[in-house]
Parts: sequence; structure tokens; C-alpha cells
Amino acid sequence: MTAPTTVILFGATGDLAKRKLIPGLLHLFQSRLLDDLRVVGTSLDDMTADEFRTLAETAVKEHSTRPRDEADWKDFAQRLDYVALSAGPDALEAAVLRAEEQFPGDTELRLHYLAVPPKAALAAVRTIADAHLVDRSRVVMEKPFGHDHATAVALNAQLHEVFDEDQIFRIDHFLGKEAAQNILAFRFANGLFEPIWHRNNISHVQIDVPETLGLSQRADFYETTGAYRDMVVTHLFQILAFTAMEPPTALEPLAISREKNKVFRSMQPIQPADVVRGQYTGYHDEPGVSGDSETETFVALKCYVDNWRWAGVPFFLRTGKRLAEGARIISIAFKEPPQSMFPKGSGVGDQGPDHLTFDLADRSRMSLSFYGKRPGPGFRLDKLSMQFAMGETDWAGAVLEAYERLIYDAARGDRTLFTSATGIERLWEISQPILDNPPTVHPYAQGTWGPNQIHQLIAPFTWRLPFERPWRERRGTS
Repeated sequence: MTAPTTVILFGATGDLAKRKLIPGLLHLFQSRLLDDLRVVGTSLDDMTADEFRTLAETAVKEHSTRPRDEADWKDFAQRLDYVALSAGPDALEAAVLRAEEQFPGDTELRLHYLAVPPKAALAAVRTIADAHLVDRSRVVMEKPFGHDHATAVALNAQLHEVFDEDQIFRIDHFLGKEAAQNILAFRFANGLFEPIWHRNNISHVQIDVPETLGLSQRADFYETTGAYRDMVVTHLFQILAFTAMEPPTALEPLAISREKNKVFRSMQPIQPADVVRGQYTGYHDEPGVSGDSETETFVALKCYVDNWRWAGVPFFLRTGKRLAEGARIISIAFKEPPQSMFPKGSGVGDQGPDHLTFDLADRSRMSLSFYGKRPGPGFRLDKLSMQFAMGETDWAGAVLEAYERLIYDAARGDRTLFTSATGIERLWEISQPILDNPPTVHPYAQGTWGPNQIHQLIAPFTWRLPFERPWRERRGTS
């Protein structure tokens, strides 16, 4: 259960708020997970509370993936208020106090969501302090969390001047997905897989998040960030930690955070020789991009977790803009048997190693591929697979979208899926070698899988994407 909650939504008229946060808050309210809820929006735009409600209604109509109940919407709309930032901290405080007057008792929670550009985050934190809204509050922050190790340490120090660490929730929407959390269930609830989750049995791991999108008018942000800072430090390394962590002592936030941080401490510094940077052709023609920009729109890298479980097992990470497909997968490649009893030409090994693949996209799926005998005379082997899709279960409708899950967890004070100051500072620390000496940027054509150098990086293995065989779609029953 959650306490009566007031969400103070900074950047309330922005794209993230309209696409994800406002529809998500409505769904949490409709589902009664956050039924005692008020929302106070604030941003640089001057508008009335009624105009903000109209904006919110339009956002829900355009971006919500669920049917809207008119009675619930009217109740929710009455709980929306708005204050322009130009009105000052006192006006914001007054709006929050008005909202809290509607709550019974004195157990209210204030949840500040900073859906603002990175350069505006500290200004929003100062506004919260000036408005005397730090008490009984938590703050949710969007990436990036610094630009390098020094700026991450400085940012955390300034945040800690206002908030205690246990009040700060650094969000990673990748970990809010059901499929990402299913990794924990799959690993630690099944005696079949936990014993083989080890360097003795696993050849390598791939975490692959290609995107078909371009900059989407984010040149100002992207030019100072690039693919590595934007995606690897704040997303892909977090997924790596879920994949590589040791069993926590309990399924509770502190124990899981402790094991994630152990993974980060065990990671070796990322070496420039193990990184491929790329930039799609036409990037320099994007509005706001410098003609001589060396910003990478693509990055692939090899890294290692130097502990007893994973010593010597390479983790390959890849992400980029304007690639051939949009996907989010984790693929575990198992070692092949040390000796084959099957005759030459049987097909064993011809289609690569066995894989366990997690699809982290909105359609949560898992696949286990393996060799099996082809029916008929002789002994011909072929690659088979078992697949599971969340959408095929009776409880598919209970799935929360990533941002909904993370807002709900922050309201409950559950830090399982959030990043700590210690963890993020360590990730910047191991990244410093390539930030100090970034490798050459290689061009790649839009609609491809990145520069050709990625194949040298992963050799003697191959990239799992693109898949040779597509995911099977569920067949209708007659």
C-alpha cells in the first residue's frame, strides 16, 4: 500500500510527461495502486490549471495504450493542478499545500518527478528546497547522472545538500520492464538454470539495444552526450548487473542494490581497444549538429566482470541510432560440448551455440534454442527453440508499463530498480579510459547494423542480431 501521494511533476508540459508520465499516472490511479493521488504540474509554460487539464486529456487520448473510463478520468482531472515556474517557489508550495489539504491525516508523501533536461535538474532541486517541500518527499531523476566521474561526484554532492541518498531515485526505465525483472525470477527461482549460470557453461553474453530512431530534435543534448553516455552508462550497464549479479540474501532493495554494486566494483575499466564508435551518414545534416562533430551515434564494446563466476567471459554491448531494427535483447550463449560424438555432416554446431534470449521490448518474451534430431532416417541435427511470451498468459493484462512500475515503486520506497550514487560513480570511474581517449568514429550507413569493425570486436563469435529466425507468433486455435 502507498501513502496518500502528491506528485510534483517538473517538466509537466514536455514530451516525456505527455507520452508516458501523465497516461501512466492515470493508469495507476484507475488501477487503485495510487488511488489517493494528487498531481501538481510545473514547467516554463504559462497556463492555467484548466489548460493543463486539457493538455493532460489530449496526452491521454493520443498516447495511452489502455481504454479510458470517463468517470475515472473526471475524478483524476479534478486532482490536477498547475503552477508556472515563473510564479516562484512560494506559489508552488501553496499549490502543494492545497492538494495536501484534501488528504486525511498527516502521512502524505511528496514525489518530485524531474522530467527536465539535465542542465535544469539542479535548478529544480533548488526550487524544491526554496518551496520548503523537502520534508516527507522523494525525488525521481532522469538520466544522465553526470557527464564523467568528476561531474557525477559533484552532482551527487549537490543533491545530498538537499536530499538524503535514500530520498533520491535515479530512474532507468529499462529495468522497469517486466522482462528485465523476469531475469531475477528466471535465474534465482529455477534450480535448472542457476547452477549453469557460470563461466564453466557460458561462452559470452550480448546486450543489444539498436534503435531505428534518430535525434528527434535532441541535438543540443546529444551533441554533448553521445551514445556511450546516453545509453551505456545509464542503461546497458544496469542490465548487465541484473544479468551478472550474485543471488541476493533476500528479494529486498538493499540486498539487490548491494549485489549490483558488487558487479560494478568487479568490472574492469573499459579500454579504448575494446570499443567501436560510429556515426551514421547524414548526422552532420541534422539541425543543431556541428559540421565537424565527432559525437558517436553508435557504440559497441567488450567488457569483463572480474570475479569467480564470470572471469574470462566477455560481455558484448551494442546500441546506436538509425540502425536496421529496433530491439532490446539479452542473449546468453552457452558453451558447446567439449567433444562431439555425432558424425561429420550431422549439423551439430553448424548454427552456433545454444542461446537463452530475453526480449526486453514491450512484448516481453524469452527463447531457449538448442539442437535436436530432425525426424527421419539417419542422424541429422537442427536448431529448435522453446519460446514464452507474456502476452500469451492469463495475467498479461496486469503488466505495468516501465514508467508506471517505477513511479509506483518510488511511491512505495522500493529502490530495487533504481541506481545508487555509489553505483553510478563507479560506472563513470571504469568509463574514464575511453572518455579520456575515445576511439576513432567510423561512419555507417543508416538502416545497417553499425560499422564493419563490430565484427572484429566480437570475433570469433557473431552478433545475435539480426536473428536468423524470427520470433514465432502465436497461432490462432480453431
